[in-house]
Amino acid sequence: MNNSRFAGRVALVTGGAKGIGAATSRLLVNEGARVVIADLDADAGRALETELRGAGHTAQFIRADVSRASDAEQLIRAAGDAFGGLDILINNAGIALAKSTTATAEAEWDRVLGTNLKGAWLCAKFAIPELARRGGGAIVNVASNAGLVGFPNLAAYCASKGGLVLLTKAMALDCAPLKIRVNAVCPGHTRTPMGDGFVAAQVDPEQFVNEFINRQHPLGRMAEAEEIARTILYLASDDASFVTGAALAVDGGYTAR
Repeated sequence: MNNSRFAGRVALVTGGAKGIGAATSRLLVNEGARVVIADLDADAGRALETELRGAGHTAQFIRADVSRASDAEQLIRAAGDAFGGLDILINNAGIALAKSTTATAEAEWDRVLGTNLKGAWLCAKFAIPELARRGGGAIVNVASNAGLVGFPNLAAYCASKGGLVLLTKAMALDCAPLKIRVNAVCPGHTRTPMGDGFVAAQVDPEQFVNEFINRQHPLGRMAEAEEIARTILYLASDDASFVTGAALAVDGGYTAR
């Protein structure tokens, strides 16, 4: 691994305190980035900040609700103030809701779309001028294979992640003249606190893992958070210098059928 791939760069990871976000934050600092960790979970965020600083890295936690414009704007400003600018935005903050179309309440719909889709748009809206001031940069949106194909009992989640995939493509076109690349990662089921909670909510979690996750993913297992994080780092790095507007499925072959 190239330990200086992100040397001198400042990265903001939303939903950065746990799961895919935490794995991404750890990989980024290990490769030289200064990282701002944004999350609603202050305890987890401060614990990760302490861990990374204790290992000699540069990291700062900021509590923020990305679904609120005021929080998103203040977050981007604080990230720039902390480290002198911003080069990379990872829109990872997200929530899941295991409910069908008719079972989903309006407030639940608004909460899922507000975090997963509106939150990514708000952070990008305020980050793009900061990235442009640095001469360009990269935005990586963490979508889902549920943004590429439909799933039962995931109406709001599928809508939010499908919207995020198309938002990625539209933003890539808007941002190309500014030398800002915008891409999406579409993970399959991943071993994270959110993913584990989704499994636990099933009637028969063990059967769900065996029949849905293991059998439906051709590689026969779920992903580890670091596997998704490595793909995020690829898209955020100069290794992907000619990649923009892409939605990269990292789903063990689920959507290959």
